[in-house]
Amino acid sequence: MEVTVNQQNYIVPDDCTVRMLLSDVLQRPLQGLAVAIGEAIVPKSQWEGLLLNPGDNIIIIKATQGG
Repeated sequence: MEVTVNQQNYIVPDDCTVRMLLSDVLQRPLQGLAVAIGEAIVPKSQWEGLLLNPGDNIIIIKATQGG
């Protein structure tokens, strides 16, 4: 299925979870990230079990330090 991550389209498996998207598809470390699907923030505690849906619009934000 196809999902959009930060305005880029990706093909992911039909049983793809948020955690799988981050670690397997995008190969991103899981620390310091925030994830939203549509307008809703997804708590990290739900990443393992939350399945993505075709056409989901996902925003990934990396925390930074500084001022």
